[in-house]
Amino acid sequence: MKRLRTPVALMAVAVVVIAGGCAVIHPTDPYRQLKPPKSIERQTTVPTRESALPHDSLSLERAIEVALANNPGITAAAWEIERAAAQQNIAVGELLPRLYGTGSYVRNLDPQRLVAVRNLSDPAVFSRDIASADVVLQMPLFSSGRLINGVRAASLLELSAKHRFARSKEELVYNVTSVFYSILAQRRVVESVEFSQQTLQEHLKRVITLVESQKAALVDRLRTEVRLADVTQRLVQETNSLDIQHRLLANMLGLENDTALPAIQGELAPIVKTQELDTDTIFTVSRLDRDDYLAAKAGLEAQARTVDAARAAHWPTFSLQGSYGYRWAVEDEVRVSGASTSEDIGRIGIVFDLPFLEGGRVRAKVSVERARMAEQQARLRQLELQMQLEVETALLNRQAASNRLEATGKAVDQATESLRIEREKYELGRGAIVDVLDAQSALLDAQTNHYRALADLHISQAQLKLATGSDQ
Repeated sequence: MKRLRTPVALMAVAVVVIAGGCAVIHPTDPYRQLKPPKSIERQTTVPTRESALPHDSLSLERAIEVALANNPGITAAAWEIERAAAQQNIAVGELLPRLYGTGSYVRNLDPQRLVAVRNLSDPAVFSRDIASADVVLQMPLFSSGRLINGVRAASLLELSAKHRFARSKEELVYNVTSVFYSILAQRRVVESVEFSQQTLQEHLKRVITLVESQKAALVDRLRTEVRLADVTQRLVQETNSLDIQHRLLANMLGLENDTALPAIQGELAPIVKTQELDTDTIFTVSRLDRDDYLAAKAGLEAQARTVDAARAAHWPTFSLQGSYGYRWAVEDEVRVSGASTSEDIGRIGIVFDLPFLEGGRVRAKVSVERARMAEQQARLRQLELQMQLEVETALLNRQAASNRLEATGKAVDQATESLRIEREKYELGRGAIVDVLDAQSALLDAQTNHYRALADLHISQAQLKLATGSDQ
């Protein structure tokens, strides 16, 4: 056997050795931030630093706007749409003609004829080293529905990704709204505890005065100090909860840890009652409007098309194939006088492919895709039950919050009047300090329950919108 002494052979070997370990000259950096996908709808340009927020106050509408622009979960869902669109382009590309170039350098054990015999009298060239270069055209003509079903499945998956993106935004809006209203309520709770602390401090001064004038017992002062200490530790606890909720909101807005969150702007306004719809009607509306349900349906329909594509592998395919190129005898072993060491070669034809024995792979592939479709059918049914539960839960939470708000509103008025009466009785020497402290504690509890019930009413309203997927 001859050695590869030619420059072309040596060059081919060198290219393989050098490029074998560096297919990509500049590897992709997985941590380099890419430009935001087109799927993110930016009403304003919102960076992720202090300039992203107003420095004086933050309204609910502005918080939602910042969250939709900065939250990484929304960005990930948007990139899912880009990926699904690219997958659709790949599926469409399978239907179109493919034109590409190919080349080879082959070292044979025995000398080979450069080109096939055309005429018995044609001169011939034989060589162990043959190089070739071709331009190839390939186009599918008939695929038994495999390719077209692949395109339909990819299109439905893109639609499903768009619905999931929309649902992700709805869930983020709900989460931001929930935390925002919780902050408003917690802020009022902190104010109530601060007011209770201030009131107890003033009351302690009056008790000390009464004790010094021997109009009250020393135990009254001790009980007041104990209650004041309890309110103080409660203030620390409620303030800490408020700080945690602020940090949670900043996290949802996609802000860095060193970004200061502006003051929250807004108040817990009463909600105007609207005409109630029955549960069945609301559930019917949710099946038409909820994007996660529409995404699941589109995914199920896409899987059905995938099953059809897998079934098509049982049937024949036809494709058009053609090529044109050259062959070179690098070192001719046998050469008849007048023969050329390079020849052009072209061909065109229709290729027929019919599977006879695939070892059960096609049948197994169909079974896999059918099982996935059955799984998605079950998950769609599970989602329907979950949607019904969420609608009923939201309605019950809204009704309960409305009833609690009405009851706690009356309780606040009654507790305020009770505290006033107990204070007057105690200062006149007709009441006990325990009654004053109990009335003060009852007022604080009533105010706390009232503010939280009002926040829960707003949150349950947002929960109902999320459950139905609409603004109704």
